[in-house]
Amino acid sequence: MRKSYFISLMGLAFAAICLYGCSEKKPAELPAAEAMEKPNFGGYETQVLWGEHLVTIAGCGDCHTPKKMTPMGPADDSTLLLSGHPENLPAPDVDRKQTESKGLVVTADFTAWIGPWGITYSANLTPDETGIGNWTEEQFIYAIKNSISKGLPGSRPLMPPMSMMPVKHMTVDELKAVFAFLKTLKPIKNVSVQPTPPALARK
Repeated sequence: MRKSYFISLMGLAFAAICLYGCSEKKPAELPAAEAMEKPNFGGYETQVLWGEHLVTIAGCGDCHTPKKMTPMGPADDSTLLLSGHPENLPAPDVDRKQTESKGLVVTADFTAWIGPWGITYSANLTPDETGIGNWTEEQFIYAIKNSISKGLPGSRPLMPPMSMMPVKHMTVDELKAVFAFLKTLKPIKNVSVQPTPPALARK
């Protein structure tokens, strides 16, 4: 009798230990749970690094960074990174009426463009007040997604070539990363030049 009682007691103790062990989370499960909570930055460690990658592969600097002449031809001026068309630099000197009537598109250093729509200039994307220094993230996303200047409802539409760029198809998270990166740039004072109407436009 005493022996069977002892065996029963041991069995109950073993069952209690098993139940207690099963009710606790296994340490191996914790990293997986933590990984689910970690933000996804396109495979990059930070949102800013992801934004830098997106700006690079999207070719934003091609139009928004002024050029300098090198032995190998024009190249981006890294001291003016993404500061837009220099406000004191004139547009390409061409016969605009002839250009527009033939449907041609002309550019000097990719920061100023002449076409049937008139003349457009790349904007300052640095965090200076003459660039996007006073912009909000929501304003930036609205500007890109809706092709609206400065991201303000009621403003003029963005003009070619910007309005034709596939950047508008980026996801909201991608645009947030781009904005985060732009905010880390060196602020450069350069007033964005406003577009000029077509020379053939009716007066």
